[in-house]
Amino acid sequence: MNRLRNKLILIFLVATLAPFSAILWLSMALLEQSLSYITTDDLNNVSNSLESVTREFYRQSRENLKAEVASGSLEPQRFSADSLAEWPDGLKRFWESKDADRFQLSEPEGDRLNYLVRRDSEVWLYSRSLGGIRMEEVTSQLRQARSRIDDIERSDLYRGIAYLLILVSIAVWILSLAGILFLANRISRPIQELTAGLFRLAEGHFETRLHSEQDNEIGRAIRAFNHTAGHLQQNRDRLVYLTQVASWQMLARKMAHELKNSLTPIRLTVEEILARQPAADQGFLKQAAQVVIEEVEALERRVRAFSEFAAEPPAHPEALDINAMVRERVQFLSVAHPEVSYEIQPEAGIPAAWADSDQIKGILTNLLENAADAAGPGGKILVTTGMDQDKIVMEVHDSGPGLSEEARSSLFEPSITFKKHGMGLGLSISRKNALLSGGDLESIEGRLSGAGFRLKVMKAN
Repeated sequence: MNRLRNKLILIFLVATLAPFSAILWLSMALLEQSLSYITTDDLNNVSNSLESVTREFYRQSRENLKAEVASGSLEPQRFSADSLAEWPDGLKRFWESKDADRFQLSEPEGDRLNYLVRRDSEVWLYSRSLGGIRMEEVTSQLRQARSRIDDIERSDLYRGIAYLLILVSIAVWILSLAGILFLANRISRPIQELTAGLFRLAEGHFETRLHSEQDNEIGRAIRAFNHTAGHLQQNRDRLVYLTQVASWQMLARKMAHELKNSLTPIRLTVEEILARQPAADQGFLKQAAQVVIEEVEALERRVRAFSEFAAEPPAHPEALDINAMVRERVQFLSVAHPEVSYEIQPEAGIPAAWADSDQIKGILTNLLENAADAAGPGGKILVTTGMDQDKIVMEVHDSGPGLSEEARSSLFEPSITFKKHGMGLGLSISRKNALLSGGDLESIEGRLSGAGFRLKVMKAN
């Protein structure tokens, strides 16, 4: 269960629900107060007052026009029934109504008041301006206002706005909740993976690695975890290897002791048999004895090699110029292998190394000899120096056939070799000495299509 994500969501809920409720309540109160100033009663009263004023103005205008007609101050416009087809529509409707007189508003705007009077076969038209007031327009506006008031009373404006406000607020809050869920998952998932990785690392799974593309504190913590896991894996592998070497050394001491105890009596007995035989058989016996003695000497050399492998010579670390040591070793060994071409690529300005000079020379000698044997006549050997984080690095590459995966898996284990003068212990001793010096020796991809080895040593403080 992702506790961090749940805590972030709970914090969001606590931090937003109370302010959200308060803001929503305050908004509703302000809405109610603001709408109270726009009630339908006020609008209805204004509409009724305007309608009364309009009617009074219209009545007064009619009386004034009628008074002017009675006083004879206005000249009428006369329309004869003989030209009825040419009359305006308003006059035609008046003529057909049989009324004696009628008031009409001018068409289409209604800004003049007309007074129609029937006179035998004529209609007299008296007209008076309404002072720029368009009665048809005023009547239309009053009709629209009355319709708007009826719509407001039917729809309940407050309830509609309130519902809309609540829905918008809830939608915004839900979107915010979705955002915090996304952020909570984004923040908590790497931490959860980091916690699971720490548990796996504590259980001994040092190969555990985490992936992160974030460039923040969590991303840096994951990169630090991977770096620590890598160091722990390297230290575990080194410790396992040194433990195996210790076991091999104990076995080598026992084998060397047992073989030495057996070889000495064999040599002495053969020499004694040779000395006591008659002169006539001396030739054959000498030849047979010589074969036995040579094989015994070969076994003694192997015993000495196992003894050296089992021994722990004291180390005397000192500051070493790695570039100078590499040049010295290459120059020394190139004389024994003139058929091989050597190339050195030293990195300028690397600090001094802190290691035992004899051990580093022995490791370089072993690597260069193996590279020369693998490269063969006409082959090439490349030696480089450089830095890898806080370690000084030396690499040896050859143009030989390279190493198979099976050979890589047991490369640093003591084994039987088929070389003429080899004992199968060189790389094992070399890596053991490198580890004891605080560094390491490992197999890498060759740069000359053959094998490659990297030797790491500590730098001097």
